[in-house]
Amino acid sequence: MTNGFSLATTAEPEAATSGTNVLAGLFGLLLIAGIGAGVYAFFAGHEHAYNNTREVPWGLLISTYAFFAITSTGLCLLAAISHVFGGNKIAPLANRMVWLSLVTIISAFTVIGMEIENPWRMAIYNVISPNPTSNIWWMGTLYGMAVGFMILEFWLILTRQFKLAVSLGILGALAEVAANSCLGGVFATLPSHPFWYGGQLPVYFLACAFLSGSAAAVLFTHYAYIIRHKKMSETVFNGVQAAGKVMLLMLILVSVATFWKMVSFYVGGTSLGRAAADALVSGPLSTNFWIFEVAIGLVGPILLLALTRMQSLPAMSAAALMALVGMFVSRMDMVIAGQIVPPYSDVVNVPTYLNYTPSGAEWMVAMAGVGLTGVAFLLGERFFGKLFEEHAH
Repeated sequence: MTNGFSLATTAEPEAATSGTNVLAGLFGLLLIAGIGAGVYAFFAGHEHAYNNTREVPWGLLISTYAFFAITSTGLCLLAAISHVFGGNKIAPLANRMVWLSLVTIISAFTVIGMEIENPWRMAIYNVISPNPTSNIWWMGTLYGMAVGFMILEFWLILTRQFKLAVSLGILGALAEVAANSCLGGVFATLPSHPFWYGGQLPVYFLACAFLSGSAAAVLFTHYAYIIRHKKMSETVFNGVQAAGKVMLLMLILVSVATFWKMVSFYVGGTSLGRAAADALVSGPLSTNFWIFEVAIGLVGPILLLALTRMQSLPAMSAAALMALVGMFVSRMDMVIAGQIVPPYSDVVNVPTYLNYTPSGAEWMVAMAGVGLTGVAFLLGERFFGKLFEEHAH
């Protein structure tokens, strides 16, 4: 026991079943396979393992990184808000959200680390040769700071130093919001890519953060009780309902933002931006856009939550899963659509759209992030499960 912390006081034996052990093993295999694909790419060369090209340099791994990073921001913000303004209905989910926020940002770093050809060089030069004029430098630095703050916050929660933990949580949330804004700025400040350019993306990413974070809170809280074979208490259910209300509000806001963003390209936008929008509406990305992003990711969850009035836990959980799938595909659509339109489309024999399909290695690395999140969630429930049930502070 150190500083008031012992696994004996936080471990949850009910979460250590043969079923969860098998599930953790499967997620672990997914993680190992993904890391293996990333290591292969280091030695074989990214140009051989990944399908990125000079014309389409960003692909599935960038969008997967953005998905996990944005989800982490939402979880961190919701946890900080619930801790700071204690006594609210979402407070029972706060400790679990802190853990999940830490897990998802580490998953994001795992994916981006295997996307970058020399991640160790990036880490070194990020410190010894900073570039304060770069959105990417600020994004990486701020997310790194957020990880440090969240690790300290979680340790302080474990050692029951709650007042100090709240302070660290606020710092972590501020760092995550700033980093999330810089992530949006990476795309929004590229005038050569009209589909991204403009002031919408940083704010849009913040709305997506609340959507993804609330969806993750609902989904993983439900799963936490499933693996325990235990009925959810009324207090926790009220917290899930509160997160569900946040999710519904954000689904509506993101739907409105998506609608007007697409409309803007057809009422005066540039030809390159309109071509990128066409790729989503009726082009090579239309299946992704209409089925996964719109139907499954936005319309379906809104209808499910509205029709059930958030009285059904399985319905809220299903809506959360659908929203997360939609957010994952939405990040991929955004990244790819902004690049597949050739900048010199009036040149003879230039294709209407450039080709990009993620390679098997890219999918394996992306699934490493899913595997890490899954195994860390299950281990967290096993070793910190009792802590996640505490919410009096």
